[in-house]
Amino acid sequence: MQVALVQFAATTDPVANLELADRLLKGFDEADLALLPEAAMHDFGPPELPLGPVAQPLDGPFVAGLAAIARSRGAAVIAGMFERADDPDRPYNTLVVIGADGALLASYRKTHLFDSFGHRESDKLSPGRPHPVTVDLAGVRVGLLTCYDLRFPEQARALVDAGAQLLAIPAAWVSGPLKEDQWTTLLRARAIENTVYVAGAAQCGPQYCGRSALVDPMGVVVAGLVEAEGVVSGPVELDRVTDVRERNPALQHRRWTVVPRD
Repeated sequence: MQVALVQFAATTDPVANLELADRLLKGFDEADLALLPEAAMHDFGPPELPLGPVAQPLDGPFVAGLAAIARSRGAAVIAGMFERADDPDRPYNTLVVIGADGALLASYRKTHLFDSFGHRESDKLSPGRPHPVTVDLAGVRVGLLTCYDLRFPEQARALVDAGAQLLAIPAAWVSGPLKEDQWTTLLRARAIENTVYVAGAAQCGPQYCGRSALVDPMGVVVAGLVEAEGVVSGPVELDRVTDVRERNPALQHRRWTVVPRD
């Protein structure tokens, strides 16, 4: 599998964000998967901006636009959006997975809301139910996490227990003291401890850290970006996963299991 990491600063205009993602992907037609950031549909905006009015259903125009991009590129697409919820004032922070044929294959509602570092994501959004969501793409089982989920190793481990060979992590990782280092460190840690590939596609710009990266099962950064918008691609090789797990069979040595807590 060839994975393209798409890094940009989303605006509050979903149409403009789709056009930007499509433009950035020009020249990356060899990719099997295009990974877009969290909130690629519509940025979080300032704290006082309500997200309920901008949320869309899974059969709405943003997902339709992603489907058009997927079909035109012949690649699967994963991207973050705000999905309508029963509470109209607190939508879900959702990832959607679109197949290369434009079909909606899976969705994942962010489990861990970013109530940290002075932020209160739960004031504006509803949490998803804690359960692992995986999807098979181009012969690779992909596990889904979103941004702050990266700080919870038990969720990544639950996805690996569900067969994930690649963890896909769209993010809008807020900048701040040591935050960029924490993002890159945690991407590598999740890869090393689970002997899987980890792909993190982050928003950039003045508010977010960027530094999208594809990390292999030994923690080696295969491809990455710094702070500017752009696209970078790299391979996910299942033979590499097998080889690393033969040399480092840590998953077989576990004596603890992970149980979700509502």
